[in-house]
Amino acid sequence: MSNRDPSSSLADRSPSLLLARRNLSRNRLRSGLAVLGIVVGVFAIAALGILGTVLELTAADSLGGLGNQVIVSPNADVGSETVSPRDVQQIERIAEGAEVVPLVTGGAVAERGESRTFVTLYGTEEPASLFVAADGELPERHARGAIVGSDVAADLGVGVGRTLTIEGAEYRIVAVLEPQEGISPVSSDNAVILPPAAFVEEEYTQVIVQADSGAEAARIADGIREQLNARDERVDVFELSSIIDQIGDFFDLLSAFLLAIGSISLFVAGVSILNVMLMSTSERREEIGVFRAVGIQKRDVMRMILVEAALLGVVGGVFGVVLAVVGTAALYVFVAEVTLSAVVAVQNGLYLLGAFAFGVVVSLASGLYPAWKAANERPVDAIRGG
Repeated sequence: MSNRDPSSSLADRSPSLLLARRNLSRNRLRSGLAVLGIVVGVFAIAALGILGTVLELTAADSLGGLGNQVIVSPNADVGSETVSPRDVQQIERIAEGAEVVPLVTGGAVAERGESRTFVTLYGTEEPASLFVAADGELPERHARGAIVGSDVAADLGVGVGRTLTIEGAEYRIVAVLEPQEGISPVSSDNAVILPPAAFVEEEYTQVIVQADSGAEAARIADGIREQLNARDERVDVFELSSIIDQIGDFFDLLSAFLLAIGSISLFVAGVSILNVMLMSTSERREEIGVFRAVGIQKRDVMRMILVEAALLGVVGGVFGVVLAVVGTAALYVFVAEVTLSAVVAVQNGLYLLGAFAFGVVVSLASGLYPAWKAANERPVDAIRGG
């Protein structure tokens, strides 16, 4: 038998992880249920936070450069039907350094043999500023021929080098556009882009300004309003960055709501740990009384119980984070719209770390009262059980 002072031995071992594991293993089912609660809470916070970020970034990717665009159109409320070439020149001066693309728009039936389809017509000299070709090449200056959208090419069975007829005029196809992805002020899939000279109208029905940034787009929009609408509201100026900001605000609110739901789950898990710690200390009341009677300090008893609570939090936090990572990977694999950049965003890592830390903190907080209660009970009362 060892002659080592038992109080010294217990004092040395009380803060150890080994002792905490031994105490928790006395009732594995109860400890397992407490860990499960932490797993669910940490997973809920991390997964819901990541989901909010993925939704926001995926939406931003779909919107593309819309936040940098300004759309100028005639104000029908005051009888304005077109944007004049002089107005376009003013817009170009205001938007110096940005791309300004005036458009003529309309609609007609496109024909190829027995096949017919209704198409949206766009007239512009600079198609490469707005569109991307899947086949053929977009001209720098569109002076002749037709550029067709992917749906038009499929409906009429045409390609580069073939012809189609619009309102009795025949046009040779110089390019077929890529299928449109995301959102754009110009719908290209069911469109035919012609030179402006093909239209009867000599004035434009829409002007699209592509700026370098959302802030630059806002500056341009303000300048257009001040100069073109100095006397009358002749044009409507639609600044798409305002919509992007509203979408961002919505997703911030959604993320906060989802995190609140996850926090409720973790609070419930904290109550479960509190119950586990209270029951554990109650069952070990006499043992703790003996510890105190042989000289174990209050702080050592508190440390022992807090290590047990922290261990529950760490184990549950690790499993919760792992499940959240697996769930995020599954979201990327099975949902085509989710991009890799949205999945590996820095915010997602912060959500994982924050959820893990929150889980450990909740566990420690739940163990504080049982630890204080056990440490401050008089050893004689604990041993007697009274």
